[in-house]
Amino acid sequence: MSHSRFPRDSGLTARMGITMFLLGLLYVVFFAILISTGLSFGFVIVLAAGLLFAQFWYSDKIALYSIRAREVSRAEYPELHGMIERLCALADMPKPKVAVADIDLPNAFATGRSPNAAAVCVTTGIMRRLEPAELEGVLAHELSHVAHRDVAVMTIASFLGVLAGLLIRMGLYSGMMGGGRSRGGDRDQGAPAFLVILLVSVVVYAVSFLLIRVLSRYRELSADRAGAVLTGAPSALSSALVKITGEMGSIPTRDLRSAEPLNAFFFTPAISSGFSLSSLFSTHPSLEQRLAQLRDIEADLGRR
Repeated sequence: MSHSRFPRDSGLTARMGITMFLLGLLYVVFFAILISTGLSFGFVIVLAAGLLFAQFWYSDKIALYSIRAREVSRAEYPELHGMIERLCALADMPKPKVAVADIDLPNAFATGRSPNAAAVCVTTGIMRRLEPAELEGVLAHELSHVAHRDVAVMTIASFLGVLAGLLIRMGLYSGMMGGGRSRGGDRDQGAPAFLVILLVSVVVYAVSFLLIRVLSRYRELSADRAGAVLTGAPSALSSALVKITGEMGSIPTRDLRSAEPLNAFFFTPAISSGFSLSSLFSTHPSLEQRLAQLRDIEADLGRR
């Protein structure tokens, strides 16, 4: 965690530590089983490590490119730059790059491996819909992610899931192409090892998926809390949450689906209201849970 003035969150630190420990334990078990089956998986590891390196070092550029955002100057968006500069001064942290995506989807996100290599992006849709105090609350939330190095932690945590997913795809492809056949032509000889690898990969992917979702939901609650305390205006952040969540229903389903890959980064996930698999496995807590926490913070600040 960086030495900013955002309130320290021992709960977030503990959850990050526990999640990384459990994921590390999964690494050990996963590779031990792969080695015991005699799988030559060097290429897969190199490929997955390459993806991890690219995502870690170029996450800001990848995320901004995927939503067609561009870095903007102070002359283009003076109010936006002014808000971020004031919040960074309050938080005693370096100012990140400022980017804007010209899309109607009302959202914002932060990306980058560290406070010194970060970017905060907002859409034109969110700027049109929110009042200045509401937008400031959203920006404080995103700057909290930067200060707590959330993007770097989540990138590293997701590595095992990426590797397991690659093995699942390669295993299925190998099975369809007759990859279970041994060198001597005995089709059944390689089948047990193939099935073990496929089954273990599926289990590891599922467990890592759930662990990362649990960490991600608490991470969002922590950013809400830190942003509300920094600005001293939890009600403004609550209002922004209600507005943005309500406006998601007016966004075409096609646009929501195209934005889904960035849901883990977004201030609020790009999903339609109501129950769905996307909401069940969401990277964010429910709107009700976020609003309840902000009400508690508002009451606590009122008693001080």
